[in-house]
Amino acid sequence: MSLERAVAPDPYDLLPPVPSFTVTSNDVADGRPLDELFAHTSVGGKNLSPQLAWSGFPSETRGFVVTCFDPDAPTGSGFWHWVLVNLPLSATELERGADPLPGEAFCVRNDYGDNNYGGAAPPPGDRPHRYVFAVHAIDVDKLEVPAEATPAYVGFNLAFHTLARATIRPTFQLKA
Repeated sequence: MSLERAVAPDPYDLLPPVPSFTVTSNDVADGRPLDELFAHTSVGGKNLSPQLAWSGFPSETRGFVVTCFDPDAPTGSGFWHWVLVNLPLSATELERGADPLPGEAFCVRNDYGDNNYGGAAPPPGDRPHRYVFAVHAIDVDKLEVPAEATPAYVGFNLAFHTLARATIRPTFQLKA
């Protein structure tokens, strides 16, 4: 009997399609390994969020939400590393470490139980995990979600307010 897990689907392949725009980073790249700066302290990282910048979003955009999700976590439901809501329209870049947050932006609890970015920390020896950083252009100034909202509740609200989405998917793996 094989213990090999199937590759989890990309989370955005399961949602209704929306237009895309551009997200870039000086710190992370599609399919490239994350530096340890962006890994969780539990695996020797610095737990810093990467620099992200975005452009080309729809003209009717009124705000942004930034998320980071690991669909490859051995949980059956993936792992939310970062859910940053209510970025103002004027915020088109987050510097490395993203602190302080602009405007009325705040983080809801990630799956570590913290209200901030939580870096990569897959099980040692597991295959490379994908970390899907997404910038969601939304049609409202703010999502009406409380600070104690779950990532799933934010995602539910995003389903009704996302105009377009930009993604970048670095990887991370710990050797056995």
